[in-house]
Amino acid sequence: MTLISELGVTAFGAQLRQWRQRRGRSQLDLALEADISQRHLSFLESGRAMPSREMLLHLAERLEIPLRDRNVMLLAAGFAPAFRARTLEDPAMSAVREAVSMVLKAHEPFPALAIDAKWNLVLANAALTPLLAGIEDPGLLEAPVNVLRLSLHPKGLAPRIANLPEWRRHLLHRLGQQIAATGDTDLDGLLDELQSYPGIAAIRSVLPGISPDPAGIFVPLRLASKDGLLSFFSTTTVFGTPLDVTMSELAIEAFFPADDETRLRITGSAVL
Repeated sequence: MTLISELGVTAFGAQLRQWRQRRGRSQLDLALEADISQRHLSFLESGRAMPSREMLLHLAERLEIPLRDRNVMLLAAGFAPAFRARTLEDPAMSAVREAVSMVLKAHEPFPALAIDAKWNLVLANAALTPLLAGIEDPGLLEAPVNVLRLSLHPKGLAPRIANLPEWRRHLLHRLGQQIAATGDTDLDGLLDELQSYPGIAAIRSVLPGISPDPAGIFVPLRLASKDGLLSFFSTTTVFGTPLDVTMSELAIEAFFPADDETRLRITGSAVL
């Protein structure tokens, strides 16, 4: 075994062990699910055994490792990446871009947007634009627009979010869960930035805060607009069985009216 390949196997083994531990799995548990011996898995993690490409992908599937990181593991083990990362402007992604656009358009007159794994805005429907009117810092709307930064920055949407403490906790919790699942250092930096923003008491608010409803079934976004207070709940949609990194990281956030008042203000009808 050459020095280069030996170092590659060691790097792969360290990554495999890190992902297994991140998922809270023991060697025995993973070995049983992957239908291999615990001894063989131990050898793979320690670098004493060389993984085949098929075995690497098999273990990555069991651990639900993101496609982007599977490529990193393949490179570490001396294999070519298996998953391409094409932009939505790539001709091969035209069907995906059209599908996302159709979903966003069909959700109007309610807002919906598509984001990538870093929470950067990829596409949005026309209903989102009016809700962003009056942003104090126009730099927050310059590409790439990070929707978490835009939402929680004191010169972004934060001053217009009536239940800001509640919504902020919700977003930071989601981000924290994502970091725990992926180990993404970029998201770690984003979390530090968001947590450094001025305290709730220091943020100018156009509406009084609203206490969480203990009988509620979701965390609403209560947003002040020119039409009055709008209340939304959101759903997240991802693509099934993706084989492209970009596609695997794409998520659609669709906002629905959380009460009849919001539906009436947006559509002119309390019941669709």
